[in-house]
Amino acid sequence: MDPRPIGVFDSGMGGLTVLHECLVTLPHEDFVYLGDGARLPYGPRPLEELRRFAAEIAGYLEAQGVKLIVAACNSATAAALPDLQRQLAAPVIGVLAPEAHAAVLATRNRRIGLLATEATVTSGRYPELVAALDAGVEVVSVACPRLVPLIEADETYGEELMEAVREYAAPLKDSEVDTVILGCTHYPLIKPVLQRVFGRGVTLVFSAEETAREVAETLERKGIENDEGREGTYRFLTTGEPAKFRELGRRFLQLPIEQAEHVEVAELQAVA
Repeated sequence: MDPRPIGVFDSGMGGLTVLHECLVTLPHEDFVYLGDGARLPYGPRPLEELRRFAAEIAGYLEAQGVKLIVAACNSATAAALPDLQRQLAAPVIGVLAPEAHAAVLATRNRRIGLLATEATVTSGRYPELVAALDAGVEVVSVACPRLVPLIEADETYGEELMEAVREYAAPLKDSEVDTVILGCTHYPLIKPVLQRVFGRGVTLVFSAEETAREVAETLERKGIENDEGREGTYRFLTTGEPAKFRELGRRFLQLPIEQAEHVEVAELQAVA
C-alpha cells in the first residue's frame, strides 16, 4: 500500500475531465490537481516554452510527494512527455497514446481526423503514434485556436462556437474521416455540438477512461496502489484565480470544488 497522492496537471480546467475519470476509476486514491491558469492557453505557445512549463509543474508536484504524475494536457504531453519521463523519478503518463490507440481501433476506413491546439498539431505526435500502430492510417490534423477560449468563457452554446466548429470540421468532412480524435481535454464539454456537426456516422474519440485505466494498471504493476477500503480525497492548486477556478472547474469536474489554493508561478520555477 502506498498512501501518497497522484498528481494531475493541465494548463487550466480541461484536465479536470481526465481527473473526473480517475476519481471514478480509482475512488480510493488521493489526487492533487494543478491548473496553470496564469499561463493559459498553452496551445499558441512554442513547444520549447511548453517543455519548460511542464518541467516546472511536474517538478513541483514531485516535490509535493506524489507517487505518479498524469500530464492531463494534450499540448504539454505532445511537447514534453519523453523529457518528463527521463527527468523525474515518479512515473509520468500522458493522454495522447491512449487516444491514438482508441482511434486506430475505432476507424473503419483508416481515415482519422484530429482536432487539437496549434502546439499539439505542430508537434506531430499523434500521426507518429497512429503510424506506429497502423502505418496505413491517414491522419488529417486541424488546429483549433478559437475553441479553448470560447469553452473557458462558457460560450459553449453560442453561434460563435458553432461557427468555429463548422470551420474546423470542414476539412475533416471533406477528407471523409470516420473517426475524430478530440485532442484537447477541453473539447469533451462541447461533444454534443461536435457530434451534431459531424453526424452519427463519425466516432469521436476522447480517452479519459483509457488514461484512467492506464493509471490504475501502472499503480498495480508497480505495487503502489492505495488501500481499496478507503475513500480518497482531492486537492486543487492553481496559478490563476482560485475563485474563477472553483466556479468554472465544477463544469469540467462535474463535482463540487470547495477550495482551490493559489500557487505563484515563481514557486514552480524555484522548484524546477
